[in-house]
Amino acid sequence: MSNVRQRPEGLSAYIAVTGAYWAFMLTDGALRMLVLLHFHTLGFSAVQLAYLFVLYEIAGVITNLCAGWIAARFGLTSTLYAGLGLQVLALLALAQLNPAWAVGASVIFVMLVQGASGVAKDLAKMSSKSAVKLLAPSEDGRLFRWVALLTGSKNMVKGLGFLSGAALLATLGFVWAVLGMAVLLTAVLLAVLFAMPPGLPKGRKGAKFSELLSNSANINWLSAARVFLFGARDVWFVVGIPIYFYAVLSDGTTSGNRTAFFLIGTFMALWVIFYGMVQANAPRILRAKTRKTHELIAAARKWAWGLAVIPAVLTCTALAAGGAQAWLTVLIVVGLLAFGAVFAVNSSLHSYLILTFTKAERVTMDVGFYYMANAAGRLAGTLLSGFTYQVGGLPMMLGVAAFMVALSAVMVGSLKAEQETLAPS
Repeated sequence: MSNVRQRPEGLSAYIAVTGAYWAFMLTDGALRMLVLLHFHTLGFSAVQLAYLFVLYEIAGVITNLCAGWIAARFGLTSTLYAGLGLQVLALLALAQLNPAWAVGASVIFVMLVQGASGVAKDLAKMSSKSAVKLLAPSEDGRLFRWVALLTGSKNMVKGLGFLSGAALLATLGFVWAVLGMAVLLTAVLLAVLFAMPPGLPKGRKGAKFSELLSNSANINWLSAARVFLFGARDVWFVVGIPIYFYAVLSDGTTSGNRTAFFLIGTFMALWVIFYGMVQANAPRILRAKTRKTHELIAAARKWAWGLAVIPAVLTCTALAAGGAQAWLTVLIVVGLLAFGAVFAVNSSLHSYLILTFTKAERVTMDVGFYYMANAAGRLAGTLLSGFTYQVGGLPMMLGVAAFMVALSAVMVGSLKAEQETLAPS
């Protein structure tokens, strides 16, 4: 495996994988915003909107559990191509949605299509993240920098996807926006099929499904922390905050709705882009080049507890305000941007530590298991997002986010350094 990491074509393979992942996440972000805003304007409640994404997240849990074994058995390029191809099919299927269908039929149809999209997303994600471990140069300790660059840039692109989705919905409409994304992703899939350089392993026939479960305490604790970290983000991100902003910004007219679409899409885009920028610069923020593994684990604990403070303060503020007010909305925007910055450092630390704790020969297994936990957190956050906002409004939604981050910090507190080596930068 070390020979793979030192071949000159490894950089070309990394660039190809990153480019394909960028294209995928652009459509993924746009599709999420399209579905959320389109169905909200059709009269779907917050809980019904959350249902639209439930199968997407359930599919992510199952896919990540299986994808690690599939990649180990058939190779990382196979899972990458499968993810891109399945997303194209999901987009084409979604374009067939008939506005004349009953609400129940529409919900079931979109849930199924979103489930296929969830499988596609996590096949592509697991392939890309595992590739970093295998392709990052072993000299000069550049693993942290490569993984931070991939995850940070991916989130910036996904942020552009949120903005693109809102803009496409307002200008082209739902069907043409979805078809346009399908065409774009098809072109990317064809490009990587014919131009993917060598550098990624082809798989091993002896890989067993039973190898998926890790016997590493660090990987298991980090995976548990990931569940609550991403649950804390999605409990407000998926449904609650977009619907809150829509209630504040829209006046119920067609032009007012379009303005609200653009403003919500812009905020969601800027949040994810800002989050990605911080994530890409996390090694520099953490001074990782001069710090050992146990020091970065200690930093992960501090950053996790620091993150919990932000939604806790926002919860208290929302309770004190007693309802939607202009100054509260401004404070929520500022507070969520701060949450994004601190969350980005936490996420980047997790992404580095999982690759540090795993071994090259079982990287797809451990990364798949870890991102299964990530998807489980998103699933919990998605379910809670619609429920908490509909039942308890902004204060309940943000309070649950604070509680989940605190649980994540407790899990990170159980990590232990396995080696006293300088962290890559």
